[in-house]
Amino acid sequence: MRDLLASALAPTRYNVAAAASAALALVVAYVLVPHPYVQYGAWLVVFTVWMVWFVYVGVDHVYGIDDES
Repeated sequence: MRDLLASALAPTRYNVAAAASAALALVVAYVLVPHPYVQYGAWLVVFTVWMVWFVYVGVDHVYGIDDES
């Protein structure tokens, strides 16, 4: 399990892109445009990014699609 988590959370370009896009959405929603509707939309974006990342990591673990490791 530790090996899976270590490889899943390694700073690859996909992990960095997912974290950066989620952080950017939250910065926009809470710093640049602090409105409840924008914040709600930002959390929807964060959830969507997280689910795409989660499915990608799961498929990579099961089928080994990532060649960067």
